[in-house]
Amino acid sequence: MISVSSQIVPQTHTIPRSAYIHLPFCRRRCFYCDFPIAVIGDRQRGEPSRTIADYIATLCQEIAATATAGAPLQTIFFGGGTPSLVSPPQIGQILAALTQQFGLDSQVEISMEMDPGTFDAAQVQAYADLGVNRVSLGVQAFQNSLLQACGRTHRVQDIHEAVAWVCQAGILNWSLDLISGLPHQTLSQWQASVEAAIALKPPHLSAYDLVLEPTTAFGKSYQPGNAPLPTDDQAAQMYRWVSARLRAAQYEHYEISNYAQPGYQCRHNRVYWHNQPYYAFGMGATSYRERQRLTRPRTRIGYLQWVAAIQATGTWPQICPDTPSDVLLETLMLGLRLTEGIPIRFLQAQFGAPVVTRLLAGLVPWQQQGYVWIDPPKRADPRIRLSDPEGLLFSNAVLGTVWELFG
Repeated sequence: MISVSSQIVPQTHTIPRSAYIHLPFCRRRCFYCDFPIAVIGDRQRGEPSRTIADYIATLCQEIAATATAGAPLQTIFFGGGTPSLVSPPQIGQILAALTQQFGLDSQVEISMEMDPGTFDAAQVQAYADLGVNRVSLGVQAFQNSLLQACGRTHRVQDIHEAVAWVCQAGILNWSLDLISGLPHQTLSQWQASVEAAIALKPPHLSAYDLVLEPTTAFGKSYQPGNAPLPTDDQAAQMYRWVSARLRAAQYEHYEISNYAQPGYQCRHNRVYWHNQPYYAFGMGATSYRERQRLTRPRTRIGYLQWVAAIQATGTWPQICPDTPSDVLLETLMLGLRLTEGIPIRFLQAQFGAPVVTRLLAGLVPWQQQGYVWIDPPKRADPRIRLSDPEGLLFSNAVLGTVWELFG
């Protein structure tokens, strides 16, 4: 391992223009989920729930206590959990707090994760009236048997109703999330799910490969590569197939797991992949400001107590800023997720020519295998990027080399 801290020119950090809002409430925990959530059952939702109301009030208190540099927000992302279990007036309460504290850009992108079966036409229309202009639907699969096996509460009919209601509300920017590599999932089922998604004509699609986290129900039940999970070769075949199929359907493969029609890339997520600063609010949420990442407590009670302590003392936890090496690694590991890659000229300006020379030398074996491309070659503005699909498929191995060089 080689230390390069002394040779790195720190990245120029701008004012945060994005905010992530964590709304952790779920009816139940899906079998693959290790996110910080609060299970509230099938009946509680929105304003009648004291649990949700108290959390929203505390979240707004955190927003009000956060220092602002005066730049209006360009993107807001309501993630979860299941944000569609939070009522429109409560979403309006959060948006009002954000507007008062930071202001909103006239072209702000306001994204919201929503699960089929958790909202109706009137509810999504109310969200749209508040300014929500991008929706991400957690579909996961188009087979009821797989949805049930994942612990999902919705069924295929709910997916079609949800899409119809989102479009009826005039929300033009919407996405479907799918998961490959599920237990008992076959290649033909994966292909059928993707084809069903394409038929609905979403402007954006996310196709994630199942990750077995040890604390989840799936992680405790299954071992990678063993039945009933698809084999590694089958999972790779699923990835290669979806990349080719969606590109043939005129979707741009712009990030390892994300595809979009022209003009519909997720602006908020690109903030993460470009390693730019952002605010974050809510339990388990991690903000990135002034080269410092601050993660909030992962339990609801812990988060409520954390905000109460900030209000009582007027002080925030002290954390160490990222080192120059941290910034370099984060920039490479996040930026190489994008199929456009990272401009070499940018890396040289931010971190110095010697660092880039070492990086390029370390990536030569991967370049020889066709996993890493310097594109376009022999021009003034080349980029380092991973090939599609092989380089993206084996990105963890390529990024392992980056870690060995600079970690």
